[in-house]
Amino acid sequence: MKFICLGYADLEKIASMTEAEFKPLMEECFAYDDELRRGGHFAGGEALQSHVNAVTLRFRDGKVAVTDGPYAETKEQLGGILILEANDLNHAIALMSKHPGVKMGPFEIRPADETMNALIEERNKAAGKA
Repeated sequence: MKFICLGYADLEKIASMTEAEFKPLMEECFAYDDELRRGGHFAGGEALQSHVNAVTLRFRDGKVAVTDGPYAETKEQLGGILILEANDLNHAIALMSKHPGVKMGPFEIRPADETMNALIEERNKAAGKA
């Protein structure tokens, strides 16, 4: 099963870290990602730029409205995603609970919607994108 792991970062905590603290933590994260790869669990991922470079689209009054940000009521902002292959949710939790990125903020783990993703894959094949 595929799980999408949303990694949130505590921006204040990261901003307070020195490079001597931050760099080894990132190396730990990369090393654990390599361990996930070796085990066949790392199916992809992307780091995200800061939320200050983001926009949010909403449908209002019959049209799309674009606003800066997301504006969250929390100090934690989405920092990246990791696509994980695991047997079930408990297996995904066990794998991600060892990820050093948890030191920077929480991970949200959600099962991928295999039914919807199959429809998307069909559309990709029809468009010659698969």
